[in-house]
Amino acid sequence: MGRALRLGLAIALLAAAGALVAACGSDEVDLTVAEGEPVELGELRYNVQITRFLNPGDPEDESYLVGRPGADPDQEYLGVFMTVDNEGDTTVEVPEDMRITDTRDNEYEPLDTESEFALPLGTELPGGDELPAPDTPAASGPIAGGMVLFLVDRTVTENRPIELEIPASDSDEHAEIELDI
Repeated sequence: MGRALRLGLAIALLAAAGALVAACGSDEVDLTVAEGEPVELGELRYNVQITRFLNPGDPEDESYLVGRPGADPDQEYLGVFMTVDNEGDTTVEVPEDMRITDTRDNEYEPLDTESEFALPLGTELPGGDELPAPDTPAASGPIAGGMVLFLVDRTVTENRPIELEIPASDSDEHAEIELDI
Protein backbone atom coordinates (compact mmCIF):
# COMPACT_ATOMS: atom_id res chain seq x y z
CA MET A 1 0.00 0.00 0.00
CA GLY A 2 1.42 3.37 -0.99
CA ARG A 3 2.31 6.01 1.53
CA ALA A 4 -0.27 8.47 0.15
CA LEU A 5 -3.03 5.86 0.36
CA ARG A 6 -2.11 4.98 3.97
CA LEU A 7 -2.07 8.66 4.88
CA GLY A 8 -5.46 9.16 3.22
CA LEU A 9 -6.96 6.19 5.07
CA ALA A 10 -5.53 7.40 8.37
CA ILE A 11 -7.05 10.85 7.87
CA ALA A 12 -10.42 9.34 6.95
CA LEU A 13 -10.36 7.10 10.04
CA LEU A 14 -9.45 10.03 12.29
CA ALA A 15 -12.28 12.12 10.83
CA ALA A 16 -14.77 9.29 11.33
CA ALA A 17 -13.58 8.73 14.91
CA GLY A 18 -13.87 12.45 15.61
CA ALA A 19 -17.44 12.49 14.35
CA LEU A 20 -18.32 9.51 16.55
CA VAL A 21 -16.78 11.11 19.62
CA ALA A 22 -18.59 14.37 18.92
CA ALA A 23 -21.90 12.51 18.62
CA CYS A 24 -21.40 10.49 21.80
CA GLY A 25 -23.10 12.01 24.78
CA SER A 26 -24.86 14.56 22.62
CA ASP A 27 -28.55 14.60 23.49
CA GLU A 28 -29.25 17.42 21.07
CA VAL A 29 -32.22 16.67 18.88
CA ASP A 30 -33.04 18.78 15.86
CA LEU A 31 -36.43 20.31 16.56
CA THR A 32 -36.52 22.23 13.28
CA VAL A 33 -37.82 20.26 10.31
CA ALA A 34 -39.53 20.76 6.97
CA GLU A 35 -43.15 19.89 6.32
CA GLY A 36 -43.47 16.15 5.78
CA GLU A 37 -40.66 15.29 8.19
CA PRO A 38 -41.64 14.02 11.65
CA VAL A 39 -40.37 15.79 14.74
CA GLU A 40 -40.36 14.36 18.26
CA LEU A 41 -41.09 16.74 21.07
CA GLY A 42 -41.17 14.98 24.42
CA GLU A 43 -43.38 11.90 24.07
CA LEU A 44 -45.24 13.30 21.05
CA ARG A 45 -44.24 12.86 17.41
CA TYR A 46 -45.73 15.42 15.02
CA ASN A 47 -45.85 15.13 11.25
CA VAL A 48 -47.40 17.85 9.10
CA GLN A 49 -48.93 16.10 6.09
CA ILE A 50 -49.86 19.18 4.07
CA THR A 51 -50.56 22.87 4.49
CA ARG A 52 -52.99 24.63 2.20
CA PHE A 53 -55.25 27.62 1.87
CA LEU A 54 -58.93 26.79 2.22
CA ASN A 55 -61.60 28.20 -0.07
CA PRO A 56 -65.06 28.62 1.51
CA GLY A 57 -66.60 28.44 -2.00
CA ASP A 58 -65.05 25.03 -2.74
CA PRO A 59 -67.40 22.12 -1.86
CA GLU A 60 -64.47 20.05 -0.48
CA ASP A 61 -63.30 22.88 1.77
CA GLU A 62 -66.77 23.63 3.17
CA SER A 63 -66.43 20.71 5.60
CA TYR A 64 -63.14 22.13 6.90
CA LEU A 65 -64.70 25.55 7.54
CA VAL A 66 -67.98 24.53 9.23
CA GLY A 67 -69.18 27.30 11.53
CA ARG A 68 -66.56 29.84 10.39
CA PRO A 69 -67.62 33.19 8.96
CA GLY A 70 -66.24 34.34 5.63
CA ALA A 71 -62.75 35.83 5.80
CA ASP A 72 -62.11 39.53 5.27
CA PRO A 73 -60.83 40.38 1.78
CA ASP A 74 -57.27 40.77 3.10
CA GLN A 75 -57.27 37.43 4.95
CA GLU A 76 -57.40 33.71 4.13
CA TYR A 77 -57.98 30.50 6.03
CA LEU A 78 -54.95 28.24 6.23
CA GLY A 79 -55.29 24.59 7.20
CA VAL A 80 -52.29 22.73 8.63
CA PHE A 81 -53.03 18.99 8.49
CA MET A 82 -50.98 16.73 10.73
CA THR A 83 -50.76 13.54 12.70
CA VAL A 84 -49.70 13.30 16.34
CA ASP A 85 -48.47 10.05 17.89
CA ASN A 86 -47.86 9.53 21.59
CA GLU A 87 -44.72 7.40 21.56
CA GLY A 88 -44.67 7.06 25.35
CA ASP A 89 -46.61 5.10 27.92
CA THR A 90 -48.18 8.03 29.77
CA THR A 91 -50.96 10.41 28.85
CA VAL A 92 -49.74 13.73 27.42
CA GLU A 93 -51.71 16.86 26.57
CA VAL A 94 -51.62 18.08 22.98
CA PRO A 95 -50.72 21.78 23.26
CA GLU A 96 -53.31 24.42 22.44
CA ASP A 97 -50.88 27.27 21.88
CA MET A 98 -49.38 26.37 18.52
CA ARG A 99 -48.77 29.34 16.30
CA ILE A 100 -47.62 30.31 12.84
CA THR A 101 -44.95 32.96 12.37
CA ASP A 102 -43.56 34.54 9.23
CA THR A 103 -40.31 36.37 8.47
CA ARG A 104 -41.84 39.68 9.56
CA ASP A 105 -42.63 38.24 13.01
CA ASN A 106 -46.37 38.24 12.35
CA GLU A 107 -47.98 35.61 14.56
CA TYR A 108 -51.20 33.70 13.96
CA GLU A 109 -53.01 31.64 16.60
CA PRO A 110 -55.19 28.57 15.93
CA LEU A 111 -58.91 29.15 15.56
CA ASP A 112 -61.69 27.24 17.24
CA THR A 113 -63.58 25.18 14.70
CA GLU A 114 -66.57 22.86 14.60
CA SER A 115 -65.10 20.82 11.75
CA GLU A 116 -65.03 17.05 12.19
CA PHE A 117 -61.57 17.22 10.56
CA ALA A 118 -60.11 19.42 13.32
CA LEU A 119 -57.19 18.24 15.43
CA PRO A 120 -58.45 18.40 19.04
CA LEU A 121 -55.93 20.79 20.58
CA GLY A 122 -55.68 20.69 24.37
CA THR A 123 -56.90 17.10 24.51
CA GLU A 124 -55.27 14.34 26.55
CA LEU A 125 -53.58 11.73 24.34
CA PRO A 126 -52.99 8.39 26.11
CA GLY A 127 -49.70 6.57 25.65
CA GLY A 128 -49.55 4.66 22.37
CA ASP A 129 -52.53 6.54 20.87
CA GLU A 130 -52.60 8.78 17.82
CA LEU A 131 -54.45 11.72 16.38
CA PRO A 132 -56.51 11.79 14.37
CA ALA A 133 -58.04 8.73 15.97
CA PRO A 134 -58.53 5.78 13.63
CA ASP A 135 -61.94 5.50 11.93
CA THR A 136 -62.64 9.23 12.22
CA PRO A 137 -63.35 11.50 9.23
CA ALA A 138 -59.96 13.18 9.69
CA ALA A 139 -58.08 9.86 9.68
CA SER A 140 -59.98 8.39 6.75
CA GLY A 141 -60.36 11.63 4.79
CA PRO A 142 -58.41 12.61 1.70
CA ILE A 143 -55.49 14.04 3.70
CA ALA A 144 -55.46 11.54 6.60
CA GLY A 145 -54.53 14.22 9.10
CA GLY A 146 -56.19 16.43 11.69
CA MET A 147 -56.51 20.11 10.79
CA VAL A 148 -55.29 23.08 12.78
CA LEU A 149 -57.05 26.13 11.33
CA PHE A 150 -55.52 29.61 11.10
CA LEU A 151 -56.73 32.93 9.69
CA VAL A 152 -53.73 34.64 8.08
CA ASP A 153 -53.10 37.82 6.14
CA ARG A 154 -53.09 37.34 2.35
CA THR A 155 -49.56 38.75 2.32
CA VAL A 156 -48.25 35.79 4.35
CA THR A 157 -46.90 34.14 1.18
CA GLU A 158 -44.67 37.16 0.64
CA ASN A 159 -43.08 36.62 4.06
CA ARG A 160 -41.80 33.08 3.68
CA PRO A 161 -40.64 30.85 5.14
CA ILE A 162 -43.67 30.35 7.33
CA GLU A 163 -43.11 28.25 10.44
CA LEU A 164 -45.45 26.35 12.70
CA GLU A 165 -44.22 26.53 16.28
CA ILE A 166 -45.32 23.75 18.62
CA PRO A 167 -44.48 24.03 22.33
CA ALA A 168 -43.60 20.99 24.41
CA SER A 169 -46.14 20.20 27.10
CA ASP A 170 -43.48 19.32 29.67
CA SER A 171 -40.50 21.65 29.01
CA ASP A 172 -39.46 25.00 27.55
CA GLU A 173 -38.56 23.40 24.22
CA HIS A 174 -40.53 23.91 21.03
CA ALA A 175 -40.45 22.43 17.55
CA GLU A 176 -40.48 24.50 14.39
CA ILE A 177 -41.86 23.08 11.18
CA GLU A 178 -41.26 25.03 7.98
CA LEU A 179 -44.57 24.98 6.11
CA ASP A 180 -44.67 24.44 2.37
CA ILE A 181 -47.08 27.04 1.03
